Amino acid sequence: MAKEHSGKLQNSGLRADWRLFLIAGLSNSAGATVGNPMDVIKIRLQLDNELSSQRGLKKKYYGMMRGMRILVLEEGYMAIWKGWSAAILREMSFSAIRMGAYEPIKYKLGGTDKAHTAMAIKVKAAAISGAIGAAIATPTDLVKVRLQAQVSGTKARHSGCITAFRDIYATGGLTALYTGCAPNILRAMAATVGQLVAYDHTKHVLLNANLMQEGLPLHIISSTVAGFMNAAAASPIDIVKTRLMNQPEGKEKRYNSMIDAWYKTIKAEGVWSIYKGFIPCWLRIGPHTMVTFAVFEQLRVLAGIEPV
Repeated sequence: MAKEHSGKLQNSGLRADWRLFLIAGLSNSAGATVGNPMDVIKIRLQLDNELSSQRGLKKKYYGMMRGMRILVLEEGYMAIWKGWSAAILREMSFSAIRMGAYEPIKYKLGGTDKAHTAMAIKVKAAAISGAIGAAIATPTDLVKVRLQAQVSGTKARHSGCITAFRDIYATGGLTALYTGCAPNILRAMAATVGQLVAYDHTKHVLLNANLMQEGLPLHIISSTVAGFMNAAAASPIDIVKTRLMNQPEGKEKRYNSMIDAWYKTIKAEGVWSIYKGFIPCWLRIGPHTMVTFAVFEQLRVLAGIEPV
């Protein structure tokens, strides 16, 4: 029988603590490293056959496995690690903020008893922390998408992570670095609610019912649920964000806004096109979420902060 679960606040773990942000950044960086290959093929699938009925193009990748094979055969094994440096920079900023701020915000909203916090408080806290993280760190996501979308053997849009920041800023200033910010914020809110709330709630439902006790098996089950909810909630917004961030500037610009991108994508490619890349997205987020929360919980123990 599992031990009785008490979620009363015992230390500063739910209060603002800079260690939470550092731990969140490091744990998400570990997850991003595991998930980078799937992230690359997800980006390629989301952009594959873009607005095909208007441009007369045929699909290149036709699904995750064939896409991965084509990617490696044409561009080499290192292609699956494209954008990794930008991904780490993104996790140490965006994810550090959204995950690190979630519990302090939840505490401020009244969630002082983590075992019995209302779902509404969790959703509000996750949405707020996700929005703040994306609003600040959108440039890192933009650079990651651009680098992962570049096809080896063709003229590179950017030669590297730092160069990409410089090139984008030179083209349109600070505004250009925040291309796709609106859908990125919406995606971050949906993904953070799907991931953090699902993990938090699943974990405490199991603990409160005495079905499991604190430990790695509980973390894995809770993160599995969180990974699926994250992918399901974020995918329709993620594809629009990817296309807005990757589109050319100037006269070749394809989309005028997030709504315009959704409309043109669905009109040209069908309603299910908003879930392009869902399988690699889920397969990326699943292991990413498992690794992230396993590392997050262990680092909390080492730092003397109680579990989520």
